[in-house]
Amino acid sequence: MEKHLIVLDLDGTLLTDTQTISEKTKQTIMKAKEAGHQVMIATGRPFRASQLYYNELMLTTPIVNFNGALVHHPKNKSFKLVHSPMDIGVVHDVVDSVDKFQYKNLIAEVMDNVFIHTEDQSMMNIFKMGDPDVTIGNLRGNLNEDPTSLLIHANEENVPSIRKHLEDVHAELIDHRRWGAPFHIVEIVKKGLNKAVGISLVAKELNIPRDRIIAFGDEDNDLEMIDYAGIGVAMANGIDQLKSIANEVTLSNNEDGIANVLIERLKLN
Repeated sequence: MEKHLIVLDLDGTLLTDTQTISEKTKQTIMKAKEAGHQVMIATGRPFRASQLYYNELMLTTPIVNFNGALVHHPKNKSFKLVHSPMDIGVVHDVVDSVDKFQYKNLIAEVMDNVFIHTEDQSMMNIFKMGDPDVTIGNLRGNLNEDPTSLLIHANEENVPSIRKHLEDVHAELIDHRRWGAPFHIVEIVKKGLNKAVGISLVAKELNIPRDRIIAFGDEDNDLEMIDYAGIGVAMANGIDQLKSIANEVTLSNNEDGIANVLIERLKLN
């Protein structure tokens, strides 16, 4: 069988609700690698929060982080790192403009450095994963570099109005996505970036055509990726919008949905 590129989102897709990779899914991915297929991760997480799973699967491919704002190869320094941060002036404008909305916190990330507007112990475990440098305090005073991403943590009922405001006022300069539960967060990156942009760079490097890309996802930050892939697969726990454009809907992240598709399509039994 011809070589395929298997692209895995993490949260709600590869990872179960306990933030682990099930044994069946892990062994199936290993079989796919042994059969000559390439496996990569494409996630909204920074690398420091995805490295654990990259290592667990013993990957040797580039990785897409921050929904396409960072593409790099942890094992091959000759692969050109692509980092596409937002202009810090744009971020300041966004921060100022959302002040009229009720939000809980603002978090900016510069690669693997974290800047948190207000200390919030309920979220510290997430942002301290991978032991980054964490700076707490007013973003205007502390953030002095172009950030890779900006996160707005809000109450669930306020997320739609914040996203509408971003679309109405800042659409020419930024793209935004919504995280799933338990934290209702709007993630902002530079305009034109998404997972599909990063995957296309990796596929070109690996010389794998688009029609031999199998991508798995569950949330709205996976829309472009699922649409781009030759075989776009939505998880049963995914959003309806993603399911409507996917080539296939598989079982949930807790039911080895990834493994079932790979076993059938790549004949891994």
